[in-house]
Amino acid sequence: MFESGSHGNIVMLIIVLAVVTYLTRFGGHLLLSRFKRLHPRVEAGLEAVPVAVMTPLVVPPAFSNGPAEAIAIIFVCLISLRLGPIPTVALGLVVLVAGRNLF
Repeated sequence: MFESGSHGNIVMLIIVLAVVTYLTRFGGHLLLSRFKRLHPRVEAGLEAVPVAVMTPLVVPPAFSNGPAEAIAIIFVCLISLRLGPIPTVALGLVVLVAGRNLF
């Protein structure tokens, strides 16, 4: 089914990670659906999870790779105040690619 070599390993890794992600999300939904109401501290903690996950993924490359990444991060921070997540990511990628071609 998979080619030999690294391509097959990458495809298998993507499939395994997708299944694990799905099961984690489904399990969390199943667990939380058993409660009628969550404590406000639990809700606040759950709302902070996306920022807590994205920060360690985004900040190190922004400060260690070069000016294009730093400019893209600053741009994304500014436009995220006005736009939703999908346009923000799309425009951030455009700025990053343009910056990498310029610098």
